[in-house]
Amino acid sequence: MMPAEDTREMHLLWCRTRALAYLPDLARATASMSSDLSKHHETLPTAAQLQEGLTLALNDDAAGVRDWIEDFR
Repeated sequence: MMPAEDTREMHLLWCRTRALAYLPDLARATASMSSDLSKHHETLPTAAQLQEGLTLALNDDAAGVRDWIEDFR
């Protein structure tokens, strides 16, 4: 469960941890990361960031999805 009043960095760690737990299911990991990022006002993803994750998942790029999750800023 997401802490009620977490910092941006704490929230990103929570998002990453949850998304990485879904690997190797790329679609689920990407959906988890995208959804969870939207749950904190300081981590709202841009359309381009979401598109990048979706494209990596659709291209079955497991390394790319992992990097997208781990390197998300």
